[in-house]
Amino acid sequence: MNEVLAVLLANLDHAYATKGWHGTSLRGSLRGVKASEALWRPGKGRHNVWELTAHAAYWKYAARNRLQGGKRGSFALKGSNWFASPARANEDAWRALVKLLDEEHRLLRAAIASLSDADLRDAKKLRMVYGVAAHDVYHTGQIQIVKRLARG
Repeated sequence: MNEVLAVLLANLDHAYATKGWHGTSLRGSLRGVKASEALWRPGKGRHNVWELTAHAAYWKYAARNRLQGGKRGSFALKGSNWFASPARANEDAWRALVKLLDEEHRLLRAAIASLSDADLRDAKKLRMVYGVAAHDVYHTGQIQIVKRLARG
């Protein structure tokens, strides 16, 4: 495997699912979160865990779409970027959203793993790939803070 690709995939994995040097991963930050907690909002106009999760899933989709030159508008949720959480939701709906995040991550990781050597020399594509990992870490921090506030 190309060294650059190996580093990109390791960075992506640590940000999403593997405990990194920085602490928990995005997926780890969602472990044990219940639907009611995901819907808790820290203040008017502030995002909750549900919205942060949908947002992260969307940007994994968007990055994959850009890397592969795919057609826009095929994301599982209506809209783009930020998605309003429902007023009420059950555990099944919450688990479905987390499953969507997992699936979008899996698809993005596969797209990155299939990048050609020429793609890996494209600075714009490289920035996008390591940017997705940074995006995961950024929103992990937000989720951790919102959870702490929600739990008092």
